[in-house]
Amino acid sequence: MNARVYLDYNATAPARSEVREAVHAALRLRGNPSSVHEEGRRARALVELSRGKVAALVGADPKNVIFTGGGTEANVTALSPLNVNPDAPGDVVCFMSEIEHPSVLAGGRFEARAIRLIGATSDGLIDAAALERAIAAHCAKSAEAGFMVSLMRANNETGALQPVRKIGQIVREYGGILHCDAIQAAGKIALDINELGAHMLSLSGHKIGAPQGVGALILGPGMATLPAPLLTGGGQEFRARSGTENVAGIAGFGAAAECVANGLGAMAALASLRDRLEADISARAPDAVFFAKNTARLPNTANFAVPGMKAETIVIALDLAGVAVSAGSSCSSGKVERSHVLVAMQAREDVARGAIRVSLGWDTGEDEIDTFLAAWCGIYEAFENRRRAA
Repeated sequence: MNARVYLDYNATAPARSEVREAVHAALRLRGNPSSVHEEGRRARALVELSRGKVAALVGADPKNVIFTGGGTEANVTALSPLNVNPDAPGDVVCFMSEIEHPSVLAGGRFEARAIRLIGATSDGLIDAAALERAIAAHCAKSAEAGFMVSLMRANNETGALQPVRKIGQIVREYGGILHCDAIQAAGKIALDINELGAHMLSLSGHKIGAPQGVGALILGPGMATLPAPLLTGGGQEFRARSGTENVAGIAGFGAAAECVANGLGAMAALASLRDRLEADISARAPDAVFFAKNTARLPNTANFAVPGMKAETIVIALDLAGVAVSAGSSCSSGKVERSHVLVAMQAREDVARGAIRVSLGWDTGEDEIDTFLAAWCGIYEAFENRRRAA
């Protein structure tokens, strides 16, 4: 059997050898990081070493890194009215775009009535002007209550880079709290929580090649207090997240953070591979639609569709040909459904239902692109033959 081609890095990035070695070394430790004996101190030292590496990835202070059980938990911990106004949480609202990840759109600990959805442009960006108008209207009615904005740095489906810094300036002008879901951006573009102006920032380990089941919520400038804990009872992670730390996962997270920080220089070459893929698809299928192509995107992400082709058919056919890609987000229990992101971008239904996401990574090369293109072109040719015969 030929080696498979993996082009689904936005779902989960494969672990490098450095990450596997870090996890294996951590599994050889015997101590609980909360124990005071030598074994416990060794485990604690490894956790703190990794905390520093994760902090360095986003320009944060290590003491502001709170390890969680993953990106979803980090988002839910951030999304609480208690983090804005603990004295009157029932009056706090949360603004978010219609293109956010499902873990943000679910609202965290905000009640449904407190969620304010903001539309997106056809390029896949939050409508910043609409957001500012909504914030101004809210503050005019209830200046004392406070508000939060949750905005991703990069869209997980299209790769479109959101104007977080601009939104951060608006949020601070009106006295709110900004949470940035940077899960998809980490390791692909430079990130600095201070430059972005975010009060809180979420990361997920497995998106950068760490094991699944570890993430972090990172506090930025202006976040004067720790977030209200989602998990209580033990007091770990500065009393912001109870439960014995996942030492092996955290060690892998730290190693992965170090790897991707050192690998940012390779992203330009990855963007060239992505651009070549898109150019070849466009030459073969002139009616192909490439989403968010006219705005700044992650260098590794291509999301496209041909009208009439069905995403589920393409994904399955590519899988049979030995190529792994996704249709939309990979966080929906394996279902292939019309993307809420593309709906928010006003994509036609027949186009939105056919969109696939190709996401490249650290071991993607010309050969992998060639294999994908050969497989996809075969699927497209069969589709074209059926369309001409109909």
